[in-house]
Amino acid sequence: MLHVTSAERVLTGAATELDRPDAPLALDDGLPGDTVLDASGCVVTPGLVNAHHHLLQSAFRTLPGTRGVPMAQWLPTMAAAYDAAGHDPALYRAAASVGAAEALLCGVTTVADHHLNWPHDVDAERTVELAHATAGAVRAVGARLVLVRGSAREDAQRAARSADAIVRALLPAGGTRAGVSEDGMLQLAVGPAGVHSDDEATFRELGAVAAEHGLRRRTQANEQVDTAIALERYGRRPVELLDAWGWLAPDVTLAHLCDVTDEEIARLAAAGVTATHAPGCDVPMGWGVAPVARMLEAGLTVGLGTSGGGSNDAGHLLADARLAMQASALVGPQLPARAVLGMATAGSAAGLGRPELGTLGAGTAGDLCVWDVSGVADAGVADPVAGLLWANPGRRPKHVVVGGRVVVRDYALVDVDEREVVAGLHERLRQGAAV
Repeated sequence: MLHVTSAERVLTGAATELDRPDAPLALDDGLPGDTVLDASGCVVTPGLVNAHHHLLQSAFRTLPGTRGVPMAQWLPTMAAAYDAAGHDPALYRAAASVGAAEALLCGVTTVADHHLNWPHDVDAERTVELAHATAGAVRAVGARLVLVRGSAREDAQRAARSADAIVRALLPAGGTRAGVSEDGMLQLAVGPAGVHSDDEATFRELGAVAAEHGLRRRTQANEQVDTAIALERYGRRPVELLDAWGWLAPDVTLAHLCDVTDEEIARLAAAGVTATHAPGCDVPMGWGVAPVARMLEAGLTVGLGTSGGGSNDAGHLLADARLAMQASALVGPQLPARAVLGMATAGSAAGLGRPELGTLGAGTAGDLCVWDVSGVADAGVADPVAGLLWANPGRRPKHVVVGGRVVVRDYALVDVDEREVVAGLHERLRQGAAV
């Protein structure tokens, strides 16, 4: 049993917290004996849940030609980098290791990897190898993974065959509900890139795989470019197309939603769709700021994601929570810090169909972060919970726990050596596509 003691404040949920709790927070780590984690001078929160990432992009940050350019230029530049490196298990393993290690060191205990860039000239079994490499790397680091078998301009039937094969290989026993493995460390989902990239057949085929296996569905919608292409190609806006294609339902999460009207927000809320805000991508890509306050007021559940290293360059969800809070004042009332922390925890978890994540207490998964608020960057802060966002940009947790087990202790990874993870990616990239 793991006991977290002496915390200044314990945030158990978005609206529930304990000030200097008398009793230690006890978590079942499945190990014999008792372990004590000292949280003196610290705030304890649930583990953060990154609801939208692209882990492969962790190997391709700040590429020349990807900053301050339109998406029509950004996409082929990124694709060329993937092709030059070569799609193989070694690259996927190295990129996922870096992304997952960065996530844990930044307090993210669950990462949803919307993987879009599968090689189009391989059979389904080869994509299973790539999925295995990604899932194994994240597990080895100690984080939870939601692997979204995405697609981008891919043959619909090929994508569906691959998704089906991945589910059967990675969850051979069928998992539990919502495509989750028995131990809760892996979840599978499906998700086309968006109506700007994938046609109705792809949405239908991947939707059928989701229905067969009980998976969640995720896609991207209503970035400005998404809206412009949908109008040009179909004469309809993305939300209308998604509705017609059977993709407005409670098992669907839509990322971005920068260019969304009040009528569309109401339509999404009525359908039970959840949303993911990704300001760390949307702002530098020039897509604007999603009207999160209006979404929440309409009854939409909103999570938070970083998107990938090709647009954001970082997997630091707390930093993006700070950006979301500050930038919200540009499009409506400013979001309170606790509301944004709720988005980064329970809000993201809700979009995954995982109520056991993003909260602390009986029946939860036992994922938490211990944030030191005793240093000079937090001096003078009246509200230490709000201060997690307002003060100390780039803040990292002192300790991180996943499933009751310590995976980051004193700012260092427990299961892997950070230097070896970095060296592994650098070595793989040096080898190029000849691997």
